[in-house]
Amino acid sequence: MPSLRERVADLSLPVINALNRMPRAVPFLLVLGLMVAGLFVPAWGWLFLLVVVAFLGWTLYLAWPALDRTARLGRFAVLLLAAAITITQAVPRS
Repeated sequence: MPSLRERVADLSLPVINALNRMPRAVPFLLVLGLMVAGLFVPAWGWLFLLVVVAFLGWTLYLAWPALDRTARLGRFAVLLLAAAITITQAVPRS
């Protein structure tokens, strides 16, 4: 029976292949656009940020076994920063 990581990797393969066929700048620009929209769209813009956090978490999960300790720490820090931004946008101060 395949492990959870293997099942997630198998289910993710079509999406990963589609991302690999795109020019390298396209996924970066999509994430950047979602981040900017999430920061500047009032009230519900945090949903854009939530999509970015989910995407970053998914790619980190898939890449985790191949990363060394430094790369893991850096990517995890970026994920935490994006999550913190999402929370502060979702629950603003009154």
